[in-house]
Amino acid sequence: MRADIVPGAIFPDYQLSDHTAHRRTLSELQGQHPMVLVLSRGGFCPKDRRQAEQLVQFHRELEVAYCRLVTISTDNITETNEYRSGVGAHWPFLSDAGRKVAKDLDIAEYTDPLHNPMIPHVVVLEPGLVVYKVYNGYWFFGRPTMEELRMDLRAVLQKCRPDWDITESRLKAEWEAGNKDLFYPYGKTYAQSIGEQD
Repeated sequence: MRADIVPGAIFPDYQLSDHTAHRRTLSELQGQHPMVLVLSRGGFCPKDRRQAEQLVQFHRELEVAYCRLVTISTDNITETNEYRSGVGAHWPFLSDAGRKVAKDLDIAEYTDPLHNPMIPHVVVLEPGLVVYKVYNGYWFFGRPTMEELRMDLRAVLQKCRPDWDITESRLKAEWEAGNKDLFYPYGKTYAQSIGEQD
């Protein structure tokens, strides 16, 4: 992984075709929410398929927690659809058949010249594509468990949701006064809230 992709850095806002062949940027898919980004070898890899199967159940939690999940693989559009459908996924899968991401992030998997995939990684992103944590999944147990992702997202949400602890008297007073800027989904975006805290 490129040396500058570290916690606190801004992850590149790649634009790729999704499983429906529409061009999408990561920032568009993320919106103002935390996001788990899976950089995958592709549907041919049994480790990646097993990880995706685990994420299918976890995705239901992400939806109710207002978090996003995106997979990028080196599969072409047809293979991307087969991969997504085959594991029963319902989140966006992006195709990097041209290896743009793999080259830019310096994660080409040189040990597999047959498939020429990228080294699998999971990147947990704060709103604004800010890197929170990076997991190297070349070996399966280097990938985060669902519990590790829960803990990462808990920490991210505590940072980016001003109303994380609504038992605070200050928050209750703000609500009762009709000031809803600190409350999701009524309030300002994460970037605006963070800017005011600096």
